[in-house]
Amino acid sequence: MAESTIWWILAGIFVAVELLSGTFYLLMLSLGLMSAAIAAHLGATTTLQIVVAAVVSGSLVVAWRSYKIKTSPPANAGVDVTHDVNLDVGETVYVQTWRPDGTGTAKYRGANWSVSLLSGAQPLPGSYKIMEVTGSRLIVEKV
Repeated sequence: MAESTIWWILAGIFVAVELLSGTFYLLMLSLGLMSAAIAAHLGATTTLQIVVAAVVSGSLVVAWRSYKIKTSPPANAGVDVTHDVNLDVGETVYVQTWRPDGTGTAKYRGANWSVSLLSGAQPLPGSYKIMEVTGSRLIVEKV
C-alpha cells in the first residue's frame, strides 16, 4: 500500500472520529495528515512526511486555540437582550399575585410561568419586564 494511501486513511479516520465526538481539534489534526498525504504524492521521504504532518497539525491547533482565546465567550442566552437568541427578554408579563417567598406565576405565551424579581423590589401586582430566562423561570423587574 502506498504511503499516501495510509495518510489519507488516517485523515479519514480522524474526520470520522471528529464527527462522532464534535472535537474540532481533530479536524486540525486531519488537515495535517492530509498535508502529509500530499507530501507523499510529491515524493517526500517518510521522515519529511511525518514532519509535515506534525508542523501543519501543530500550527493549526495553536492557531485555532489562540483564535478561541481572543474571541469573547458566547453571551448567556438567558440574558441576551438583542432578541437574536432569546425572544422573551424584554417582553412584558402581568403578575397578579406573589407568594410569600417572593415568587409568583404569570400567564405568558399560553402557559403559566414561574416568576422571580430581579432586584429586591417589593413584589406588587402589575406589569413586569422580563430581564432573564433561567430554565422555566422568568426573572423580571417592575416596568
